[in-house]
Amino acid sequence: MNENTINKKIRVGDIKLGDLEKKYLSRVIDSNQLSYGFFSKKFEEEIAKAHSCEFAVFSNSGTSALLAALLALKEKYKWNDGDEVIVPALTFIATSNIVIQANMVPIFVDADEKTYNINPSLIEQKISSKTRCIIPVHMFGLPCEMDPILDIAKKHNLRIIEDSCETMFASYKGKKVGSFGDFGCFSTYVAHYIVTGVGGLTITNDANLNNLVRSIMNHGRNMDIKWFSFDRMGYSFRCTELEAAIGLAQVEQKDEIIKKRTDNAHFYKDKLAPLEQHITLPFEPKDRTHSFMMFPILVKGDERKELVAFLEKNNIETRDMPTVINQPYYRNIFPQLVSDNFPVTKNVMNKGFYIGTHQYITEQEREYIINKFFEFYYLNKR
Repeated sequence: MNENTINKKIRVGDIKLGDLEKKYLSRVIDSNQLSYGFFSKKFEEEIAKAHSCEFAVFSNSGTSALLAALLALKEKYKWNDGDEVIVPALTFIATSNIVIQANMVPIFVDADEKTYNINPSLIEQKISSKTRCIIPVHMFGLPCEMDPILDIAKKHNLRIIEDSCETMFASYKGKKVGSFGDFGCFSTYVAHYIVTGVGGLTITNDANLNNLVRSIMNHGRNMDIKWFSFDRMGYSFRCTELEAAIGLAQVEQKDEIIKKRTDNAHFYKDKLAPLEQHITLPFEPKDRTHSFMMFPILVKGDERKELVAFLEKNNIETRDMPTVINQPYYRNIFPQLVSDNFPVTKNVMNKGFYIGTHQYITEQEREYIINKFFEFYYLNKR
């Protein structure tokens, strides 16, 4: 490959079904069982174990996993419609959508300027007599600062759902993401850490909450009775053995995935360091590990649109940082959601984007990415 050209898009995420995925898929096809079976159960067990939890439920999306978790807590603790849930202003819209879908009210908190995760020092001022839960989001592969969040939750008798859809296998002070709160929720959608096409998982150490989630995801079924006894309103959030087979194969290769993503991210950080007068590179606090679902970058000037257009023109796919404060629907239903009230999130929205670090990026492709950054800043004489 010529170092100055590339003929295919370097995507923010990818999937290549290898020999192990194909082997497990063949076993599913040969079994003629596409509904919940061996692979779904084994996939749940391995994800739970990898995150130091006892239980896991495989669903059709990370969003479904989050909604089922919130509904389970709402039922267990008898919360009311209109009660409040603390969420970040800097997150994918699903985090707050599920609060609205549960007939509760999202209360938004600004981000930390270094980690882009929810700022724990701003949470307490948003707590009211109606607050019931905090949903910290582990953004881009980096765990939140969980100790102060846990302290706040304990002080105010709040529950915690970790939205870990963008972060798998990472740790904060030696403890795995997803294992701090009542629930941890993951996504296995395209571009995520483990990719099954569609899919999500809810993990917990509480057997009662696990049973509630499994019921909610199965039309509200009483899971102790074989068929057609329904205890609550539920949904069809189930996934198939085909997705579970792909997921299990990838979990069994997770050490290789972690190493490759981390190597790619550290390669970017090392090679792009001379450009730090122009761009801010990902922060890695010493008390946690970063699993680098993607590689977030902030420009320090006003050239974000120009840089993104240049990268896209040169077959390097980018994505804007996900925020809720700029979403048309939310601006209509939450008039108080003014970007100036969330200065860090506003800055990230205006100056941030990310590129891929996934395990399928080749050494030649990552060299090409670095060259294009330098070409933009130096050949354009910025």
